[in-house]
Amino acid sequence: MDQTGAPIVFILNMAASAALLIWAVRLVRTGFERAFGGQLRLWLRRSTSNRFAAAATGAGAAILMQSSTAVAVLMAGFLSAGAIGRLSGLAIILGADLGSAIVALILNFQIGAFTSLLLLAGVMIFLQSSARRIRQIGRILIGLALIFLSLDLIRDASQPLMQGAGADAIMLYLAGDPITAFLLAALFAWLVHSSVAAILLFATLAAQGLMPVEAAFAMVLGANLGGSMIAFFLTLKSSAVVRRVVWTNLALRGGGAALMLFVLVSYGLQASMLGDNPGQQALNLHVLFNVLLLVAFLPLAKVLTGVADRMIPEPSRSELTGTRRSALDPEIQNQPRLAFACALRELVEMGNRIEVMLRDAIPLFEKYDETVAKRLRQEMQGIAATSLEVRIYLSGVRSTVPNQDTGTRSFDLSGIAVNLEAGADMIARKMVVLADKKDAASLNFSPEGWSELRDFHDVVLRNVQHGISVLMSEDLGLARELVEQKENVRDLEQNLQRKHLKRLRKGLIESYETSAIHLDLLRALKALNTSFAMIAYPLLSDTGELRQSRLSGS
Repeated sequence: MDQTGAPIVFILNMAASAALLIWAVRLVRTGFERAFGGQLRLWLRRSTSNRFAAAATGAGAAILMQSSTAVAVLMAGFLSAGAIGRLSGLAIILGADLGSAIVALILNFQIGAFTSLLLLAGVMIFLQSSARRIRQIGRILIGLALIFLSLDLIRDASQPLMQGAGADAIMLYLAGDPITAFLLAALFAWLVHSSVAAILLFATLAAQGLMPVEAAFAMVLGANLGGSMIAFFLTLKSSAVVRRVVWTNLALRGGGAALMLFVLVSYGLQASMLGDNPGQQALNLHVLFNVLLLVAFLPLAKVLTGVADRMIPEPSRSELTGTRRSALDPEIQNQPRLAFACALRELVEMGNRIEVMLRDAIPLFEKYDETVAKRLRQEMQGIAATSLEVRIYLSGVRSTVPNQDTGTRSFDLSGIAVNLEAGADMIARKMVVLADKKDAASLNFSPEGWSELRDFHDVVLRNVQHGISVLMSEDLGLARELVEQKENVRDLEQNLQRKHLKRLRKGLIESYETSAIHLDLLRALKALNTSFAMIAYPLLSDTGELRQSRLSGS
């Protein structure tokens, strides 16, 4: 190979190996989210009896999902819904940071002998199984195999650099300029949206002798800053309570990483104390840093959340409200493609508003607030008005192209508008009324019954979000999953009814007093879930994947 071609080949090999590593980490995370996302959500929400349990749960979830960011996003949803408190949220995210550090340590183990076995088993499971969860387990095994394969490829691709004077000069410069190394690593981790992948890359280069340990330390700490920035940008438009927790984590993890870098530069560290080779030392520093972060700040969680409350106040009512402009443009009703896109934007906005209504409605069963109830009723009226506007708009869509059918698409979108309006009505006219009735009679659900209702609400909320995703993307795979979830919700609702009746037979007074409200709330949530599941029906019907009311082949 000529020398002019060698640098290009090296860059391509390294870039391809790094890209495979980044994609493989995401593949494992996606598999866990799809196979066990519901159980992880329930686990996270239930394990918040104290901040230490919440931190342990966050760490465990991050290990399973290969990502502290994924855990932070789940935590943000619980905070917005009022399902967990700020202290638990901060404890979860601090635990998740440590969990992601442990993941990097585990994935760096030399188990290349199992790579082929993992890949073969994963592919066979994924291709042979028709069960969704089993297929996702196959996806996880494939992802793990590809992680180990990509690390081997990085080691092989980096061999030519070990004899290159130019690479040595760059790495020596980074070792001598830790601030630049720190910032470059933070930027890289944020760009690839995976601190785990970034740290594995840096550790592998260090283990190969390509990156001096001083540069590896700086870049591992920088990846911690970059990792905390991911959740920061993902939640910029979230509620104040979410931003308080995420921004506090950014200050602690990012600021702590910068502080540790300063300590290392100023006072040094005996690297041999952290392991036998530079790669292991970098990973152990990463774990040590996150352990110190958790130990130092978990006991101060209450103080930190108090500071965050003062730094990020709740927006005033005037900031929350404003005049909403419709996306329906009457000037383009003779251009069906554009007109349908406008209607779709309004439907997505309706779905988003209903999701917020659902989040706000369930706390009324713990503490009834007439102000919130009134707002939900007003929001219902607004959604009904929007639904009517969309249907009228769609009825006027006409094509200037002869024989172009616009009626089917108009009918499908109008049907979605009606179903979304019915979902909003179920919240405002059913759930709110049930909460009011419970409060007026001073009733309380049994602890077990209330836990089941909260879990069922979380399942339906997740399906509402799923339905909005289908509406935006019109993805057939997501649509099929949404209809499958409709069947699961039906079975779950029947199972919860049976559990409630068993408690009645035991003579539990709380179950007896709230029986009608309990069962009506289950039915209301099931009906709301159906309203959003219907979003998928036109897509699947067009492709012949629906047989009467069920998925074909199911």
